[in-house]
Amino acid sequence: MPTSAKIDPITRSVVQYRLSSIVKEMGEAMLRTSYSQILNSSRDFSLAICDTNGQLIAQADHIPVHVGALPWATLAVEERFKDVAPGDVILLNDPYQGGGSHLPDLTAFVPVFDGGKRLLWTIVRAHQSDIGGATHGAYNPAATEIYQEGIRIPPIKLYEAGKPREDLLDLLALNIRNPREFRGDLAAMLGAAHLGERRVSKLFNEFGAETVEAAIEAILDATEQQTRAVVATWKDGVFHGEALLDDDGHGRTDIKIAAKVTKTGSDIEIDLTGSDPQSTSFVNSSHANMQAAVAMAFAYLIDADIPKNTGALRPLKVVAKQGTIVWADPGRPVTLCTSHPSNEIVEAIIKAMSASCPDRVMGGWGRRFRIAIQGEDPRNGRSFIWHMFQARPGGGASPGGDGYSSIGEWHSVGGLKFGSIEVAEVRFPLHFRQHEFRPDSGGDGQHRGGLGVALDMVLEIAKPAKGNTAGDGARHGPCGMLGGEDGEPHHYRLLSEGREPRVLKTKEVGIELRPGDCLEIRSSGGGGWGPPEKRSADARARDAAQGLVSKAV
Repeated sequence: MPTSAKIDPITRSVVQYRLSSIVKEMGEAMLRTSYSQILNSSRDFSLAICDTNGQLIAQADHIPVHVGALPWATLAVEERFKDVAPGDVILLNDPYQGGGSHLPDLTAFVPVFDGGKRLLWTIVRAHQSDIGGATHGAYNPAATEIYQEGIRIPPIKLYEAGKPREDLLDLLALNIRNPREFRGDLAAMLGAAHLGERRVSKLFNEFGAETVEAAIEAILDATEQQTRAVVATWKDGVFHGEALLDDDGHGRTDIKIAAKVTKTGSDIEIDLTGSDPQSTSFVNSSHANMQAAVAMAFAYLIDADIPKNTGALRPLKVVAKQGTIVWADPGRPVTLCTSHPSNEIVEAIIKAMSASCPDRVMGGWGRRFRIAIQGEDPRNGRSFIWHMFQARPGGGASPGGDGYSSIGEWHSVGGLKFGSIEVAEVRFPLHFRQHEFRPDSGGDGQHRGGLGVALDMVLEIAKPAKGNTAGDGARHGPCGMLGGEDGEPHHYRLLSEGREPRVLKTKEVGIELRPGDCLEIRSSGGGGWGPPEKRSADARARDAAQGLVSKAV
């Protein structure tokens, strides 16, 4: 890229905010045109602009674990294709041959040219409600190899010079249980990416490509300077943190993620080599996902107004070992990885950094415990797949105050929404009898963890359906920080007439669901921050008055 030395601050700022507005507009296009509720209601997608060197230039505020992996996906595309032309579209999802995080996340790349020279990529990553494989909804707790998790897509040209490869589109749709929804969501992804391409091309026309390129370098350099100025204020030293996964669903429990953080001046090295060996199940992390989780943890500690681009990550070095739970060997199942062990990687790093920058760390955020249901809607006879995005767990408390209630997990920090209950009831044969805060679920502390949710949901089906669970956090609640208490773990039960209530495990396949069954969901609260004895009497009285705790302490 051209040198950034001659770019004035005003031009740099204008280009920065134009790029930011472009990815935000791409996100609005996705929200308005996607078919599935997982995208148009829960917003499980992310947008970004990267350059041909894999540098992250701009992103929209959606799902951090998505965006942190995109530079690795971009490098995989660059390595695979040397003959990209205007109108081409690249698609991928493979964790081992494409820089994907896990198979449900499809990623579409549209190249942006100027005068015949390819300069940037506009990118959309979106979670599909099904991706084939042995079980509906993509998550297969029984998987022992990636082939049981869904269709693998290395970088492929889905469009060539503006013409779709209908044979490839048919191949993909044939391997997915809900082809109509899949095709609609894919079309929304491509539309959003092409919208970004048009807006960036307009920016090139207004300022000139050379000026925009130079401004981008200036943006990254300025971001690096801002980040290093923050990191330099933290205590130097070597710090350690650990987090535990409940289990892998195959008999192993308390799987350790260990972080060794070395902070020197304005540089940070995060070493995960002390983490436990990889698993036979889907709790392993792919390499790109591990890199994304480390980037997330670091981003949560620097100033909120620092742009989250490649410049912000230049002070960061990551050390990890293949064959461990955080970086699995090729062929291992990894579908749960964007949630777990991502959350635990973040938790281990934040715990370590509590000794270096205690005024910036926060209590643990809730872990993911999803349910996917496949059945038939008696109102129209159609098959459906529903993913539970309701009952989000609570966020961790921080030096700034109490955690947010029902905000979600660490890997998305509010980017995933629980979606409209009314829309869910219209689209699916479900009735939500209760969806409200779960008292006493947030960890106590000087600042209290956010509350989880109490949800009772009845299945209004006429024929039996099947459910799968995928997640963690029924044994280990979100961690308290600096003397704060842990949040309450998840507690899910299946209530079925004529049967004893059954506690649901976090990793189950083929749960029989009968008409009228009720899912009793109690999601976890966030971890507290600071010693409980420092919480003010007024705050405790307010919690009791609002029903957030069962009684004042």
